[in-house]
Amino acid sequence: MAFHELRHPLIEQELGILRQKDCPSHLFRQAVRRIAMLMTPYLTQDFETSTQDVETPLENVACRFLAAPVVLVPILRAGLGFLDGFLEVIPQASVAHIGLKRDEFTLQPLTYYSNLPANIADCEILLLDPMLATGGSAIEAVRLLRAAGAKRIRFACLVAAPEGVEAFAHAWPDVAIYAAALDRCLNKHGYILPGLGDAGDRLFGTWFAMSRASFSLAWYWNRSKRD
Repeated sequence: MAFHELRHPLIEQELGILRQKDCPSHLFRQAVRRIAMLMTPYLTQDFETSTQDVETPLENVACRFLAAPVVLVPILRAGLGFLDGFLEVIPQASVAHIGLKRDEFTLQPLTYYSNLPANIADCEILLLDPMLATGGSAIEAVRLLRAAGAKRIRFACLVAAPEGVEAFAHAWPDVAIYAAALDRCLNKHGYILPGLGDAGDRLFGTWFAMSRASFSLAWYWNRSKRD
């Protein structure tokens, strides 16, 4: 198994913002985007390249370019909030989508949407989901990618639980995991501890239990930008 915890001072600072329960959604989204941008070089550092001659204003020079197309695959819906930072660094990447939900009776992931490119076997795949908790969704997403012909897959998440890492590695030992943080454990409800709550709700503003302090924090940040 290849598990990479990306310890970097800037990533850790952004994680500190995300973990605060009173962080409003717009600041949460911005921090997620910045972490994704910081993670991208780690995930892509061993991508294959090819040499092409480029004409500069003065002479020709051999330059290196990515040898294969890149496809970003966010797992809906939280993966969408994790997407923009990667696109900022790899703007030429294509975007495919996998939608999964949990069966309330079996607790197993069910696919409700999948849109993958026909040439996926020739592509570098970055599978994106902010949380690796039990591992069920990520495991099923890789199964769908493999069934479609994907060969080179890397999985990126913000926060991982040891239980999810173990389950994912057992199912797909050849798929590397890149996480901004490896947290302590899962609670009895399947939430990561210490974690950062439900990433989808916090990204998209559907976390209705936000405290009044969150609005105070948002007001402070907006005020500080104007002053």
